[in-house]
This record gives sequence, C-alpha cells and structure tokens, in this order.
Amino acid sequence: MGSPRNSPKNSPSGGPTTASATDGGAGRPGSPVAATRGERIPSSPDRHHSEVTLRVNGRPRTLVVDHRSVLLDVLREQLRLTGAKKGCDHGQCGACTVLVDGRRVNSCLLPAVAQDGCAITTVEGLAGGDGAGERERESDRDGEERSADGELHPLQRAFIDRDAFQCGYCTPGQLCSAVGAIAEAESGHPSHVTDPGTPSGQPVALDPDEIRERLSGNLCRCGAYPNIVRAVEDVIR
Repeated sequence: MGSPRNSPKNSPSGGPTTASATDGGAGRPGSPVAATRGERIPSSPDRHHSEVTLRVNGRPRTLVVDHRSVLLDVLREQLRLTGAKKGCDHGQCGACTVLVDGRRVNSCLLPAVAQDGCAITTVEGLAGGDGAGERERESDRDGEERSADGELHPLQRAFIDRDAFQCGYCTPGQLCSAVGAIAEAESGHPSHVTDPGTPSGQPVALDPDEIRERLSGNLCRCGAYPNIVRAVEDVIR
C-alpha cells in the first residue's frame, strides 16, 4: 500500500486530482478528471451563478444572480428597487410582497433563479413606471409631486386619502397584496370566509370580512388595518 501522504487527496497543494499521460488525459499534466468515490469535486464560482431575464415592471432586465439569492434581495440590491421591504425574512409578515405573473408572493422566500422569464411587479411599477433610476418629477395642480412616468395607482391614491399607513414600512407589501387580492376575487378564487354557495368561478364580492381575510398575511405594526380595509373598499366600489 502506498503512503497516505502520496495519495492525490492528501497532496500538499490541495488541488484536484489530475490526469497523467497514461490515464486518458492526452498527456496534459494538470488535466482534470472526475473525482473517484469519496473525493471532493472542486467547485467553480460559475456553478453558483446563472443568468436570468426578469420582466420587472414591464422592462426586461437580464442579470447574473447567485443561486442562493432570493427575489427580494435581487430586487433591492441588484436592481435598486427598494420598495419591497425585508421584515421577518421568513414569509410571515408580508412586507416583501410583490406580484409574479400577476399573483402575489413573498419575495423573501422565492429563489431569484427560479423566476427566469417571469413578469415581476413591485410597488414602484403599480403607477405604470419601471421604477428604474432617478425619476423626473413634476407638480400637478394640487402641488403634489408625481412621477413623470406614471400616475398613482388607484390603490395608492386611496391609501393616501384614507390615511391607511403610519410609518409606511409595510405599505408597499400591503399595496401589492391588495392588488393581487382584488384580482383573485374577480377571478372567482374563494377565501376561507367566502360563502360556500357562491358559484364556482364567479367573481367574489369583497366585503370587509373578505378584505380582512385576504389581507391577513400582511401585518401592520402601526395598526392601520381599519383604514386599509376602507381604502380597498373605495377602489372596488
């Protein structure tokens, strides 16, 4: 038996096993071969990253993402769309809610690499803009600033009119979740409080109980729930 210190996996260099001129390596010293049983295959940085294309707020964005990165981190750190917030980082508070292909999701739980080809809508895109870069501002007749690339979404306006927030940290998630909830109800998706007699596939009427149930996954530390419900009611009337 050979000395352990001469075995490939105990080589001083710590590098991968290499082929010799007699083992299929075509005589190229340093040519890598598949690791034998029990040996560790060296990793390459490229194995941990992939190129993906996301359609974010209507704009195609191609970028390289770490396989471990969640959608929330890619939106905030790589695309600089900081509307979606990191609250619990466990999918329990709803502050990170965005829309993926029209459905509301907790972006802190979704691997970004798995969203390749998907349409992502963040709170920055609700008003019709893509949210990228610095926006030009102009004043409307009321003296309020608005984005030059989009008016406020009706829900955003209703939240302002109803004072449906205080600190505002949860508001982006509340808005995206409410947009998704309204679409779900219009498509006939029932909730736990929907009347069992409602015909399948028929739009579900959003009364206050329905709104509270459908938005129950979005927490508001400031307790603005009554005004959030009223804001949603204003939009669906």
